[in-house]
Amino acid sequence: MNETHVPAAVPADPTANTTDLLEHRVAATPDKALFAVPDGAGGWSDISAREFRDRVARVAKGLIAAGLQPGERIGFMAKTSYEWSLVDFAIWYSGAVMVPIYETSSPAQLAWNLTDSGAVGIITEDAAHAARFDEVRGELPDVRISYRLDEGALGKLEAAGSDVTDEELESRRSAAVGTDTATLIYTSGSTGRPKGTVLTHANFVELSRNTEAAIPEVVNSDGTTVLFITLAHVFARFISVLCVQAGIKVGHEPDTKKLVQALGSYQPTFLLAVPRVFEKVYNAAEQKAMAGGKGKIFSAAVHTGVEYSKALDTGHVPLGLKLKFAVLDRLVLSKLRALLGGRATHAISGSAPLGEFLGHFYRSLGLQILEGYGLTETTAPATVNRPGKFKVGTTGPAMPGTGIRIAEDGEIQVIGIPVFKEYWKNPEATAAAFTEDGWFMTGDLGSLDEDGYLKITGRKKEIIITAGGKNVAPAALEDPIRAHVLVSQVVVVGDQKPFISAFLTLDAEMLPQWLATNGLPPMNVAEAAKDPKVRAALQEIVDQANSHVSRAESIRKFTVLPYDFTIESGHLTPKLSIKRHVILADLADEIEAIYSADVNTGGLSVAG
Repeated sequence: MNETHVPAAVPADPTANTTDLLEHRVAATPDKALFAVPDGAGGWSDISAREFRDRVARVAKGLIAAGLQPGERIGFMAKTSYEWSLVDFAIWYSGAVMVPIYETSSPAQLAWNLTDSGAVGIITEDAAHAARFDEVRGELPDVRISYRLDEGALGKLEAAGSDVTDEELESRRSAAVGTDTATLIYTSGSTGRPKGTVLTHANFVELSRNTEAAIPEVVNSDGTTVLFITLAHVFARFISVLCVQAGIKVGHEPDTKKLVQALGSYQPTFLLAVPRVFEKVYNAAEQKAMAGGKGKIFSAAVHTGVEYSKALDTGHVPLGLKLKFAVLDRLVLSKLRALLGGRATHAISGSAPLGEFLGHFYRSLGLQILEGYGLTETTAPATVNRPGKFKVGTTGPAMPGTGIRIAEDGEIQVIGIPVFKEYWKNPEATAAAFTEDGWFMTGDLGSLDEDGYLKITGRKKEIIITAGGKNVAPAALEDPIRAHVLVSQVVVVGDQKPFISAFLTLDAEMLPQWLATNGLPPMNVAEAAKDPKVRAALQEIVDQANSHVSRAESIRKFTVLPYDFTIESGHLTPKLSIKRHVILADLADEIEAIYSADVNTGGLSVAG
């Protein structure tokens, strides 16, 4: 199959905007909890739909009083929190347009987003964020509005807006229609300078309503979730809007080190995460089991669980496997399930392929990971697995109101409800992103099976063509290597070179436990990169990944770096994807060193 279309499940309303979702929610269930915030004693305090809407209105009036005009852009830089969603809807109610800025952005990145968007204001969270703004403030003469959350910005806005009438607020709130701009999200810049992606009110409204209709088992008013990935990214931002539409109660925990504690107290019914989070949870559980002398039973439970999940796909689970799984589930897997809060039955994963092993592993815990596919330009989900339409290893069928097709060169193209309007003031880039018949060209490579399920195989721009003419998709090698407990990041190289090589970084968080489990003394990342036993383990990991590809596609040499790639170093995007073009530029000398050496030296080296 090369093309598939799924009709919309909900009639479109071209007059609706995002604020209508909250208005409808308040009308339907005014007293139902829509958010929960930490109560300071390890629990959570509920905030009803009416309470949320009333405070949104007061903050919006404050923005109007501050002089923010309809259609004007205002930047927002803060961690994931209840206040993030409050400000988001308040800006919409005021008739303005938010430009979300990642809390990890540098002053230069912040300046670009505000300058390019023509923003007239900014709201920051704390002194650190404000300092970055102050560093470039002289370059931003159009920015006339500035607030800080930790200096009581919300209270000040509420007080300032006391003279704004309800009639003025309603006029602002209801003015936008579906085709109007709802937000301006700048791409993470993994392939170059960020472009402003214009998402409309219809993108959020129609996609939210159709998603609720498509996945009622997960998206319903009995649902609860904890958001911990950044709301500046379209993935979490869409989910937060979807939860308002569906009446799902949302908590927030920006500190992933406190995530297990938050899950235990909040007990969500579904989770939202990127694959790296699921990898980390698995790796941490594995290392804890090994450190406690329970490595063998953990391994047996995982192997049996994966085998059990695979058997479910065949429609028949042998009795012996059922019995074995029941025992190991009680002894091991049920304890892992409790770490996720005990109530979670589904998770939504996006931004990168999850991998079949983890998909089957989590399914054996009773957590069905609904892997999806999308980009900023598709308002997040273009395809998603559903509880009743689910295939491990795929990103599922198209969402309602969406079409997916595969071009002759394997590129995934999308049309329909979720597709963005344009790149902000960049008609050349907009024209280059669409085919003549209106399909958005994603730049990703994939295939559709006979049932219309999409499988991602790589990025078009990342395809490596060796000197021998072999096309290699880096993801096929990088994903399984990165999933190992020892590895933090991996970057495959070899374009126009005689063979494929790779750079690996070690996971500093997982390294101490791995060293202890394997009888090695404590050492830092730089020391471990040179240790023979660590290097031998990495060789085994690479060999395992190589076993799934041809020799021409396999990694012949790899280098272990004495440091890691980070957001702060400029090598990772805020959603933890590698910035390949930046890494390749920064490692140009190391890459040259690999290929200037004798091809037959083989194996592994250590940089630095």
